[in-house]
Amino acid sequence: MEEHVSDQITTLHQVVGGNGVRLAVRTAGPPGAPAIVLLHGWAQSSAAWSAQLADPKLTGKYRLAAPDLRGHGASDVPDPDGGYSDAEAWADDVAAVIDLVGRPVVLVGWSYGGAVITDYLRSFGDQDLAGIVFASAATEVGRDRPGAGPGTAMRAVVPYVNLEDLDMAARGFTEFVRGMAETHLPGELSQRIVGDALRVPWEVRRAMFRRDFDSSGVLQLINVPTLVAHGQLDAVVDPSVAEYTSGKIPGAELRWFPKTGHMPFAERTEEFDEMLLEFTDRVMGASE
Repeated sequence: MEEHVSDQITTLHQVVGGNGVRLAVRTAGPPGAPAIVLLHGWAQSSAAWSAQLADPKLTGKYRLAAPDLRGHGASDVPDPDGGYSDAEAWADDVAAVIDLVGRPVVLVGWSYGGAVITDYLRSFGDQDLAGIVFASAATEVGRDRPGAGPGTAMRAVVPYVNLEDLDMAARGFTEFVRGMAETHLPGELSQRIVGDALRVPWEVRRAMFRRDFDSSGVLQLINVPTLVAHGQLDAVVDPSVAEYTSGKIPGAELRWFPKTGHMPFAERTEEFDEMLLEFTDRVMGASE
């Protein structure tokens, strides 16, 4: 199935991930080209990466693949009681996407997507990766975990965004989106963020935050080039998380986006895409 993202054409695929969960995956760029896999955050969807999927500089050279995480977007919604606590299931989800596009890949994780990367690394290591980008990403989940570090905007809305009550959840996510970016987000993008969030069942949103794991050992074992990119004014995942993550990974690069909140790929799209293109060229050994 083909869809249009701006003036680019994306293809919608379905792959089977952990525990038989069917995942929707949008791809753009030439089949068979080296691939970049983009993992979105908690209570969002592959639409978060619309600007990247529509960037001809990226899609002219690489195949981009953006799955809807389990329980999100057009993917299956497994039982909240068991579908989100299994690190191996999350790892199998990512592996299924890599199977679709071919190895090696550059794996990019935004927000909770960074924690999903660590799930993948626990099961499969980094042998099928050319590089990793943590984009304003958490790498752990759980209270007082230094790789989780919720910022002020996240802490302010946690009491509301995981509730069943529609009014409370909608109010919470409206405040959440206002705190996500340092610059004003367009109304279309802001409303899509709220809509994607409310589309995720409240039990799923809550179950994902009930996980509790340390990733320090996993991060220390990363052997592929890794870039930690973070908004200096991120109020969702505190900038201290970027310092923690980059400090654990041998040789990791730390790239700050000044005057930027939680969405550098949306707030500073051109700069982010140039960074991603340069990094991917370097780790894939691509020539101009």
